[in-house]
Amino acid sequence: MFKMTALAFAFTAGMIGAAFAGDQYVDKTGFAVSGYDVVSYFDLAQSKVGAPQPAPLPGSAAITAEYNGATFAFATEANRDKFTANPAAFAPQYDGHCAYGVAKGGKVPGNPTLWRIVDGKLYLNITKNVVGFWEEDIPGNLKTSEKNWVGLEPASASKDKIPNFTSAAPVSN
Repeated sequence: MFKMTALAFAFTAGMIGAAFAGDQYVDKTGFAVSGYDVVSYFDLAQSKVGAPQPAPLPGSAAITAEYNGATFAFATEANRDKFTANPAAFAPQYDGHCAYGVAKGGKVPGNPTLWRIVDGKLYLNITKNVVGFWEEDIPGNLKTSEKNWVGLEPASASKDKIPNFTSAAPVSN
């Protein structure tokens, strides 16, 4: 009886979490992460804190996968296959919203060219100035953003544009 009750509880809790999950941020490209290949970030050498990061690869409109209600584009079929095997390992945190914005209590878009991987997770920020604030205390900001995300996640995705950004992705093949 206990096993069945515990299983029913776990299933119900999982369903409730799924029902209240927020949407992935998608801009006018119609793709998550503005059409950039999320797997490609994990193959790049990160710059030191305070320095600009290298550019991720633009995804291809012909190589895609669905996750969290959004379409992700990939530069190669191999990257798409890595993603589909474990999408949560590659998708940006906070459904593609700005990590510092979440730390400050809101959902604003994440710019795919302003990124950092921390403890194996991809985080985006909205502007270069915001990256500076976020990098002043990454551990502290992540602690605050994780606490805030619990209440923010069920809210609708941001509909705002990424300031001073036009995506070069996805590419057409």
